[in-house]
Amino acid sequence: MIAPFSLARLPRIEFGSGRLQRVPELAARYGTRALLVTGARSFTDSPHAAGLYSGLKEAGVGWKQFQVSHEPSPELVDDAVAKYRDGDFAVVIGIGGGSVLDAAKAIAGLLRPGNSVMDHLEGVGPELPYAGPAVPFVAVPTTAGTGSEATRNAVLSRQGEDGFKKSFRDEQLVPEYAVVDPDLLSGCPPQLIAANGMDALTQLIESYVSLRASTITDALAISGLRAARDGLLDWYQHGSSAIEARARMAYAALISGVTLAQTGLGSVHGLASPLGAFFPIAHGVACGTLVAEATRINIEVMCEREPDNPALARYARLAEILCQQRIREPETAWRKLVDRLNEWTDQLDLPELGELGVEETDLPRIVANSRGSSMKTNPVVLTDAEITHLLEQRL
Repeated sequence: MIAPFSLARLPRIEFGSGRLQRVPELAARYGTRALLVTGARSFTDSPHAAGLYSGLKEAGVGWKQFQVSHEPSPELVDDAVAKYRDGDFAVVIGIGGGSVLDAAKAIAGLLRPGNSVMDHLEGVGPELPYAGPAVPFVAVPTTAGTGSEATRNAVLSRQGEDGFKKSFRDEQLVPEYAVVDPDLLSGCPPQLIAANGMDALTQLIESYVSLRASTITDALAISGLRAARDGLLDWYQHGSSAIEARARMAYAALISGVTLAQTGLGSVHGLASPLGAFFPIAHGVACGTLVAEATRINIEVMCEREPDNPALARYARLAEILCQQRIREPETAWRKLVDRLNEWTDQLDLPELGELGVEETDLPRIVANSRGSSMKTNPVVLTDAEITHLLEQRL
């Protein structure tokens, strides 16, 4: 029997080489004024920018451009909303990595209501329900990692001693269109390929073993995992010449966004949030350096406390997918899975937490702030001691 499941709203998806050319036409469906949210230079300095600008002109769409140079903060979103809320924008177009898309998503959500994003951030402030309406949003990723083009949450952060990394989340924030053009990924440097790729891989793994996984998310996650398996290292090692690998990772990242939006995530993302809030650690780096050890800890804890947990069979299946072989003994499969994830972490040159400024005295604060929404769908409840041990193994 197929168990009951629900599928939340998704964007309409345009995937493939050259799909950027469709953005002006899609934007014109909503009106003649667009707010274009980009990174500081990555897109504007690329050979793709001129074609987009001329296409918008030909479609009769005027625009203002807002640039995001770092991970977006609530202050950045509020400033942009205050600056542009009277601009009568019919559509917001976000073109960039996950930070740009998250900023654009939050701005699109608040241009019309005009209030502060702090009113809605989970875990901070009053957590008021979002009433909308949102300005239609077209998401165009230029990296392969977060899958923000397919989700309903905008992740915002404030770094420092009292920092946080929290989501503004509502189904009205789901992009109207996700335009995924692998050609836009051609300039990604190896460090970005590694960090973003491991973020996407982690999201697919955590979606597959999530407490909310379903028949349909399983099918999607497996297709994304195969694409990441065949694409990530090839793209990292061969760069712009690995055209097929780049497309595979664009697909894997998109699918990881689709699945996480339906299933939630797990302990890696639970820890990535305080790590990114308290330290200048890129989200993908945090995910990449933790995923192998988090997988090992989850398996170990389930074997000890919940040997009938169905996620154990899912981890064994993950080993077969990522190692491309049938493995009869579950214990062998679990070991091979952790070994494969450790191999990729090493091959992608992802640093340990100690190299990123984390010290043993920081661990209690990280653990205390790790129990957000992602931890709620981890396949097993981890104790503070178990989470601390996980972090200790990556210092």
